[in-house]
Amino acid sequence: MQNFSTSNTIGLSLELFHVQTNTAFELSPNTAVFHIGKPNDQIPPDIDVSNLPDVDVVSRIHARIQIHINNYLIEDLGSSNGTFVNNTRLEPRTLCQINIGDKIDLGQGEKVTFIFQDKIQSQQNLLPLTSSTKMQAQIALNSRQTLVNQTTRYIGFALMVAGIIILTANIRVGIFFGIPGLLLCISGIFVLCQQRINPNLGWILIALGIIVIAFTGNVFASVNLLVVVASSALFLAGYQLLNTGKILNYDLRSLQKLIKK
Repeated sequence: MQNFSTSNTIGLSLELFHVQTNTAFELSPNTAVFHIGKPNDQIPPDIDVSNLPDVDVVSRIHARIQIHINNYLIEDLGSSNGTFVNNTRLEPRTLCQINIGDKIDLGQGEKVTFIFQDKIQSQQNLLPLTSSTKMQAQIALNSRQTLVNQTTRYIGFALMVAGIIILTANIRVGIFFGIPGLLLCISGIFVLCQQRINPNLGWILIALGIIVIAFTGNVFASVNLLVVVASSALFLAGYQLLNTGKILNYDLRSLQKLIKK
Protein backbone atom coordinates (compact mmCIF):
# COMPACT_ATOMS: atom_id res chain seq x y z
CA MET A 1 0.00 0.00 0.00
CA GLN A 2 1.17 3.54 -0.71
CA ASN A 3 2.47 5.87 1.98
CA PHE A 4 -0.02 8.55 2.91
CA SER A 5 0.33 11.81 4.76
CA THR A 6 -1.00 12.40 8.26
CA SER A 7 -4.79 12.48 8.26
CA ASN A 8 -6.75 15.58 9.22
CA THR A 9 -9.90 13.56 9.90
CA ILE A 10 -9.17 12.24 13.39
CA GLY A 11 -12.14 12.62 15.73
CA LEU A 12 -14.42 14.07 13.09
CA SER A 13 -17.84 12.86 11.95
CA LEU A 14 -17.42 12.80 8.19
CA GLU A 15 -19.75 12.70 5.21
CA LEU A 16 -20.01 13.12 1.47
CA PHE A 17 -22.06 16.26 0.77
CA HIS A 18 -23.84 16.18 -2.61
CA VAL A 19 -23.55 19.71 -3.99
CA GLN A 20 -26.40 19.58 -6.52
CA THR A 21 -29.10 18.56 -4.00
CA ASN A 22 -27.59 19.50 -0.61
CA THR A 23 -27.83 15.85 0.42
CA ALA A 24 -25.39 14.33 2.92
CA PHE A 25 -24.18 10.70 2.99
CA GLU A 26 -22.64 9.77 6.33
CA LEU A 27 -19.31 7.91 6.42
CA SER A 28 -19.52 6.00 9.66
CA PRO A 29 -16.09 5.36 11.25
CA ASN A 30 -17.31 1.87 12.16
CA THR A 31 -17.37 0.87 8.47
CA ALA A 32 -14.09 0.11 6.74
CA VAL A 33 -15.23 0.25 3.10
CA PHE A 34 -17.96 2.31 1.37
CA HIS A 35 -18.92 1.28 -2.15
CA ILE A 36 -20.36 4.08 -4.30
CA GLY A 37 -22.66 3.41 -7.23
CA LYS A 38 -26.10 2.17 -8.18
CA PRO A 39 -27.95 -1.05 -7.28
CA ASN A 40 -26.47 -4.13 -8.95
CA ASP A 41 -26.23 -7.92 -8.48
CA GLN A 42 -22.51 -7.99 -7.61
CA ILE A 43 -21.67 -5.35 -5.00
CA PRO A 44 -24.63 -3.48 -3.45
CA PRO A 45 -23.62 0.17 -2.95
CA ASP A 46 -23.22 1.55 0.54
CA ILE A 47 -23.73 5.01 -0.96
CA ASP A 48 -26.60 4.64 -3.44
CA VAL A 49 -26.69 7.59 -5.88
CA SER A 50 -29.52 6.23 -8.03
CA ASN A 51 -31.99 8.83 -6.72
CA LEU A 52 -29.71 11.78 -7.48
CA PRO A 53 -30.03 13.81 -10.70
CA ASP A 54 -27.79 13.18 -13.74
CA VAL A 55 -26.59 9.79 -12.46
CA ASP A 56 -26.41 8.43 -16.00
CA VAL A 57 -22.67 9.32 -15.84
CA VAL A 58 -22.23 7.08 -12.77
CA SER A 59 -21.45 3.37 -13.17
CA ARG A 60 -23.22 0.73 -11.08
CA ILE A 61 -19.91 -0.19 -9.44
CA HIS A 62 -18.20 3.18 -9.67
CA ALA A 63 -15.81 3.80 -6.75
CA ARG A 64 -15.13 2.97 -3.13
CA ILE A 65 -13.76 4.73 -0.08
CA GLN A 66 -11.60 2.83 2.42
CA ILE A 67 -10.57 3.83 5.91
CA HIS A 68 -6.97 2.93 6.80
CA ILE A 69 -5.60 4.17 10.13
CA ASN A 70 -7.78 7.30 10.11
CA ASN A 71 -6.91 7.97 6.49
CA TYR A 72 -9.75 8.05 3.94
CA LEU A 73 -8.73 6.62 0.57
CA ILE A 74 -10.82 6.69 -2.60
CA GLU A 75 -10.42 4.30 -5.52
CA ASP A 76 -12.02 4.26 -8.94
CA LEU A 77 -13.26 0.73 -9.72
CA GLY A 78 -12.92 0.97 -13.50
CA SER A 79 -15.97 3.20 -14.05
CA SER A 80 -16.94 4.23 -17.57
CA ASN A 81 -16.70 7.99 -16.99
CA GLY A 82 -14.04 8.10 -14.28
CA THR A 83 -13.69 9.55 -10.81
CA PHE A 84 -12.19 13.00 -10.23
CA VAL A 85 -10.67 14.45 -7.06
CA ASN A 86 -10.23 18.22 -7.22
CA ASN A 87 -10.68 18.02 -11.03
CA THR A 88 -7.91 15.42 -11.40
CA ARG A 89 -8.96 12.09 -12.87
CA LEU A 90 -7.91 9.07 -10.83
CA GLU A 91 -6.13 6.11 -12.31
CA PRO A 92 -8.41 3.06 -12.11
CA ARG A 93 -7.68 0.70 -9.24
CA THR A 94 -5.31 3.22 -7.63
CA LEU A 95 -5.83 4.50 -4.09
CA CYS A 96 -5.88 8.25 -3.53
CA GLN A 97 -6.03 9.94 -0.14
CA ILE A 98 -8.79 12.51 0.32
CA ASN A 99 -8.79 15.29 2.87
CA ILE A 100 -11.42 17.57 4.38
CA GLY A 101 -12.71 19.97 1.72
CA ASP A 102 -11.74 17.85 -1.29
CA LYS A 103 -14.16 17.83 -4.21
CA ILE A 104 -15.09 14.46 -5.68
CA ASP A 105 -16.82 14.15 -9.06
CA LEU A 106 -18.38 10.91 -10.25
CA GLY A 107 -18.18 11.02 -14.04
CA GLN A 108 -17.34 13.90 -16.33
CA GLY A 109 -18.99 17.31 -16.52
CA GLU A 110 -19.27 17.93 -12.76
CA LYS A 111 -22.85 16.64 -12.79
CA VAL A 112 -22.51 14.49 -9.67
CA THR A 113 -20.29 16.38 -7.24
CA PHE A 114 -19.51 15.65 -3.59
CA ILE A 115 -17.56 17.55 -0.95
CA PHE A 116 -15.70 15.42 1.60
CA GLN A 117 -16.36 17.25 4.85
CA ASP A 118 -17.29 17.22 8.52
CA LYS A 119 -20.99 17.17 9.45
CA ILE A 120 -20.75 20.55 11.17
CA GLN A 121 -19.56 22.02 7.90
CA SER A 122 -22.69 20.80 6.09
CA GLN A 123 -24.86 22.71 8.54
CA GLN A 124 -22.84 25.82 7.81
CA ASN A 125 -23.32 25.21 4.09
CA LEU A 126 -27.09 25.28 4.57
CA LEU A 127 -27.04 28.55 6.52
CA PRO A 128 -26.19 30.81 3.56
CA LEU A 129 -29.08 29.28 1.64
CA THR A 130 -31.51 30.07 4.46
CA SER A 131 -30.05 33.54 4.92
CA SER A 132 -30.25 34.16 1.20
CA THR A 133 -33.90 33.14 1.13
CA LYS A 134 -34.70 35.43 4.06
CA MET A 135 -32.72 38.23 2.44
CA GLN A 136 -34.61 37.86 -0.85
CA ALA A 137 -37.93 37.94 1.02
CA GLN A 138 -36.82 41.05 2.92
CA ILE A 139 -35.71 42.74 -0.32
CA ALA A 140 -39.07 41.94 -1.93
CA LEU A 141 -40.88 43.36 1.11
CA ASN A 142 -38.76 46.52 1.12
CA SER A 143 -39.29 46.89 -2.61
CA ARG A 144 -43.05 46.65 -2.19
CA GLN A 145 -42.99 49.14 0.67
CA THR A 146 -40.95 51.53 -1.47
CA LEU A 147 -43.35 51.18 -4.38
CA VAL A 148 -46.43 51.79 -2.23
CA ASN A 149 -45.25 55.03 -0.64
CA GLN A 150 -47.39 57.82 0.76
CA THR A 151 -47.58 59.76 -2.52
CA THR A 152 -48.67 56.68 -4.45
CA ARG A 153 -51.38 55.96 -1.90
CA TYR A 154 -52.74 59.50 -2.16
CA ILE A 155 -52.81 59.36 -5.95
CA GLY A 156 -54.50 55.95 -5.91
CA PHE A 157 -57.13 57.14 -3.43
CA ALA A 158 -57.72 60.31 -5.48
CA LEU A 159 -58.25 58.28 -8.66
CA MET A 160 -60.77 56.03 -6.91
CA VAL A 161 -62.70 59.03 -5.57
CA ALA A 162 -62.61 60.70 -9.01
CA GLY A 163 -64.05 57.57 -10.61
CA ILE A 164 -66.91 57.48 -8.09
CA ILE A 165 -67.66 61.22 -8.48
CA ILE A 166 -67.69 61.05 -12.28
CA LEU A 167 -70.05 58.07 -12.22
CA THR A 168 -72.50 59.58 -9.70
CA ALA A 169 -72.45 63.00 -11.39
CA ASN A 170 -73.59 61.49 -14.68
CA ILE A 171 -76.39 59.28 -13.34
CA ARG A 172 -79.82 60.75 -14.07
CA VAL A 173 -82.70 59.68 -11.86
CA GLY A 174 -86.40 60.34 -12.62
CA ILE A 175 -89.86 59.28 -11.47
CA PHE A 176 -92.98 58.65 -13.62
CA PHE A 177 -96.17 59.56 -11.75
CA GLY A 178 -99.48 57.88 -12.48
CA ILE A 179 -102.31 60.32 -13.40
CA PRO A 180 -104.78 59.00 -10.77
CA GLY A 181 -102.39 59.56 -7.89
CA LEU A 182 -101.47 63.01 -9.16
CA LEU A 183 -105.17 63.94 -9.48
CA LEU A 184 -105.87 62.79 -5.94
CA CYS A 185 -103.06 64.97 -4.56
CA ILE A 186 -104.31 68.00 -6.55
CA SER A 187 -107.85 67.38 -5.32
CA GLY A 188 -106.63 67.20 -1.74
CA ILE A 189 -104.77 70.53 -2.09
CA PHE A 190 -107.90 72.08 -3.61
CA VAL A 191 -110.04 70.90 -0.69
CA LEU A 192 -107.55 72.34 1.81
CA CYS A 193 -107.90 75.71 0.10
CA GLN A 194 -111.70 75.70 0.58
CA GLN A 195 -112.77 76.98 3.97
CA ARG A 196 -116.25 75.50 3.74
CA ILE A 197 -115.01 71.90 3.32
CA ASN A 198 -113.56 69.84 6.16
CA PRO A 199 -109.74 70.00 5.77
CA ASN A 200 -109.42 66.42 6.94
CA LEU A 201 -110.91 65.35 3.62
CA GLY A 202 -108.09 67.16 1.84
CA TRP A 203 -105.41 65.40 3.88
CA ILE A 204 -107.09 62.06 3.19
CA LEU A 205 -107.07 62.74 -0.57
CA ILE A 206 -103.42 63.77 -0.48
CA ALA A 207 -102.51 60.62 1.51
CA LEU A 208 -104.39 58.44 -0.97
CA GLY A 209 -102.62 60.17 -3.84
CA ILE A 210 -99.21 59.53 -2.30
CA ILE A 211 -100.09 55.86 -1.75
CA VAL A 212 -101.23 55.49 -5.36
CA ILE A 213 -98.04 57.18 -6.62
CA ALA A 214 -95.90 54.92 -4.43
CA PHE A 215 -97.48 51.76 -5.81
CA THR A 216 -97.91 52.84 -9.45
CA GLY A 217 -95.03 55.23 -9.99
CA ASN A 218 -91.82 54.18 -11.79
CA VAL A 219 -88.27 55.23 -10.90
CA PHE A 220 -85.65 55.21 -13.67
CA ALA A 221 -81.93 55.90 -13.86
CA SER A 222 -79.73 56.39 -16.92
CA VAL A 223 -75.99 56.75 -17.39
CA ASN A 224 -73.70 56.99 -20.42
CA LEU A 225 -71.79 53.75 -21.16
CA LEU A 226 -68.59 55.71 -21.86
CA VAL A 227 -68.85 57.31 -18.42
CA VAL A 228 -69.20 53.85 -16.81
CA VAL A 229 -66.09 52.58 -18.63
CA ALA A 230 -64.03 55.70 -17.83
CA SER A 231 -65.00 55.81 -14.14
CA SER A 232 -64.37 52.06 -13.77
CA ALA A 233 -60.92 52.44 -15.32
CA LEU A 234 -60.08 55.28 -12.91
CA PHE A 235 -61.32 53.27 -9.93
CA LEU A 236 -59.30 50.16 -10.87
CA ALA A 237 -56.18 52.21 -11.59
CA GLY A 238 -56.50 53.89 -8.20
CA TYR A 239 -57.05 50.55 -6.46
CA GLN A 240 -53.89 49.08 -8.04
CA LEU A 241 -51.81 52.12 -7.07
CA LEU A 242 -53.15 51.95 -3.52
CA ASN A 243 -52.24 48.28 -3.09
CA THR A 244 -49.25 47.57 -5.35
CA GLY A 245 -47.82 50.96 -6.28
CA LYS A 246 -48.19 50.07 -9.97
CA ILE A 247 -50.76 50.25 -12.77
CA LEU A 248 -50.51 47.20 -15.06
CA ASN A 249 -46.92 46.62 -13.80
CA TYR A 250 -45.95 50.25 -14.53
CA ASP A 251 -44.92 52.46 -11.61
CA LEU A 252 -45.38 56.24 -11.61
CA ARG A 253 -41.99 56.93 -13.19
CA SER A 254 -42.61 54.45 -16.00
CA LEU A 255 -46.03 56.00 -16.63
CA GLN A 256 -44.51 59.47 -16.80
CA LYS A 257 -42.02 58.26 -19.40
CA LEU A 258 -44.80 56.68 -21.46
CA ILE A 259 -46.84 59.90 -21.35
CA LYS A 260 -43.83 61.99 -22.44
CA LYS A 261 -43.28 59.73 -25.44
